[in-house]
Amino acid sequence: MAAEKSKVLIIGGTGYIGKFVVEASVKAGHPTFALVRQSTVSDPVKGKLVEHFKTLGVTLLIGDLYDPESLLKAIKEVDVVISTVGSFQLADQTKIIAAIKEAGNVKRFYPSEFGNDVDRVNAVEPAKSTFQVKAQIRRAIEAEGIPYTYVSSNCFAGYFLPTLCQPGATAPPRDKVIISGDGNAKAVFNQEVDIGTYTIKAVDDPRTLNKILYIKPPGNTYSLNELVALWEKKIGKTLKKVYLPEEQILKDIQEAPLPINIVIAINHSIFVKGDQTNFVIESSFGEEASELYPDVKYTTVDECLQQFV
Repeated sequence: MAAEKSKVLIIGGTGYIGKFVVEASVKAGHPTFALVRQSTVSDPVKGKLVEHFKTLGVTLLIGDLYDPESLLKAIKEVDVVISTVGSFQLADQTKIIAAIKEAGNVKRFYPSEFGNDVDRVNAVEPAKSTFQVKAQIRRAIEAEGIPYTYVSSNCFAGYFLPTLCQPGATAPPRDKVIISGDGNAKAVFNQEVDIGTYTIKAVDDPRTLNKILYIKPPGNTYSLNELVALWEKKIGKTLKKVYLPEEQILKDIQEAPLPINIVIAINHSIFVKGDQTNFVIESSFGEEASELYPDVKYTTVDECLQQFV
């Protein structure tokens, strides 16, 4: 008899990455719960997503990160808690940590990460502070002795690839392309559906307990130069390339308003500093998802770009 699949609670399930985690959890056969606010249920847009969750068989728990009673009650129903809250709520995950500690039944907690490994970044402000909040949440989890998995999913393909990493663009470039730095730092681009799949695969896997799960499949690691070359090949055209030196990027970060300055600073960390690929994953702290789960047929960057041709 196979072990029963853990019951999974997703907090922030109607958010950008959250919905993919909810769907992956259901698909993998986990009893899946979503903590949703009453206001979300009646929201014209998010309400549709909530209805969709219901049709999938998700158990909706009405409650709120800021209502300790409903939060504790929800956590007591499950084995694993996955937070996918947005950037403005990252610091408030201390409330989830406190509730998990009080409940005493949670086998694993995933804080909201889904980007660079925040313990291995060389970011400048204001991205530095954003990453530090996530790092502080990690330290709080460890201090409480709560079992965890941190997901470092690197770049969301659905966010970066439709514009070929051009901030402010609405479609991939067909004439000229702006490249940060020398264009040689390698980044990793993963389809959101795959991020959800890998995240859920790790839920009951002892190999990912108290580890960082890195989603770095070999077919999705590209420098900006390589990405542009792939795109040029697809459209049969050479683009004019404008290289932005690091000094200029740092100046742009200083001068740009919020939240543009955060976006540019995160891009600097990824595409100039190479923060997604400039370290080796040691088994003492992490595992790579596509190695652990070779059965997952992930979408490659090549396949992602094909749809924009």
